[in-house]
Amino acid sequence: MLLAMKRSSDPVPRPARRLEGVSEYYFSRKLAEIAAMNARGADVISLGVGSPDNPPAAEVVECLREEALRRDAHGYQPYTGIPVLREAFAAWYARHYRVTLGEGEVLPLIGSKEGILHVSLAFLDPGDAVLAPDPGYPTYRSAARLAGASVVTYDLLEENGWQPDWERLEGADLSRVKIMWANYPHMPTGAPATRELFERLVEFGRRRGIVICHDNPYSFILNDRPASILEVEGAREWCIELNSLSKSHNMPGWRVAMLASNRQFVEWVLKVKSNVDSGQFRPVMLAAARALDAPDSWYAENNRVYAARRSVAEEIMTALGCTFDPCQSGLFLWGRVPDRWRDGEELADEVLRRARVFITPGAVFGENGRRYARVSLCREEERLQEALKRIIENM
Repeated sequence: MLLAMKRSSDPVPRPARRLEGVSEYYFSRKLAEIAAMNARGADVISLGVGSPDNPPAAEVVECLREEALRRDAHGYQPYTGIPVLREAFAAWYARHYRVTLGEGEVLPLIGSKEGILHVSLAFLDPGDAVLAPDPGYPTYRSAARLAGASVVTYDLLEENGWQPDWERLEGADLSRVKIMWANYPHMPTGAPATRELFERLVEFGRRRGIVICHDNPYSFILNDRPASILEVEGAREWCIELNSLSKSHNMPGWRVAMLASNRQFVEWVLKVKSNVDSGQFRPVMLAAARALDAPDSWYAENNRVYAARRSVAEEIMTALGCTFDPCQSGLFLWGRVPDRWRDGEELADEVLRRARVFITPGAVFGENGRRYARVSLCREEERLQEALKRIIENM
């Protein structure tokens, strides 16, 4: 009734200007399209999103169940997370990354995607700029724009091993840049982390007065030696590292992550976080602490599963005529699209239409990804085999 009474001369509600440079997340739109296809009986095999399909360790789920049954488990929790979880994160870093984190240097997060926005809001003013990789995780760019900052992309190219072009960066006008996002093992390309790269990032940030934000969720997947930028001497002075249990412990829906840095940086991010959320569910935090204590055999078994799937993903890429680096790590396989396709998007659309298989076009991650496509390893080996069969028969 109220809408019917509205006159053409009435004021029109408008969104904030900060949304002008931000679009709906690609996978939000594409998965809705796939859901509609499946509702019509298409049975699309989605190899797009990196959402681990296997469960966490049984003892982690049991811990959640037991703790959730407690009468006193359901109240608000500290913005900094419970001490048990902070201590578990610190022990995890000491054991696997050879990094000692002190009191006040760890901040639990409700997912690292949340943390990317919190960091952006804590460090960026309107008019500042952010260095973001191309290709790279789109949230680095959208979070900067939501904070009122502009984005300066830095190129990652196959011929450079998907590492920064330092000569070009040194010659660029970076006077407004406050933070630089990096992510190794890299998503989407699977390029590995190296000590030399981390040392170069730390040195560059210190010399140019730029905070290096390293996003590190893939270090345990198909990778024998997890690495952290905080291993580099003096890194804590200029670096923030985000990490997550989503990929490493099969817990994407649990939304458990962390930020590690010096105390001052953590305090600044906490100012934002404490005004946005009210802490995590205590049973989730206790179960996450249990997950972080996993033995090496947990990671080995997880990687055994992913290695088998990776072999099929390589066959899928080969069947599509794509070329790829066999040394990639992480939850995906990244391949260059053959010249008979205009770009990765055209290939992905044809694979979806003709084979009812969804793969991700590389342009989602930036212009330098336009001639590439990505296959996720987060489906059962049988479904990957079925996807391969459909592609061979229909493409």
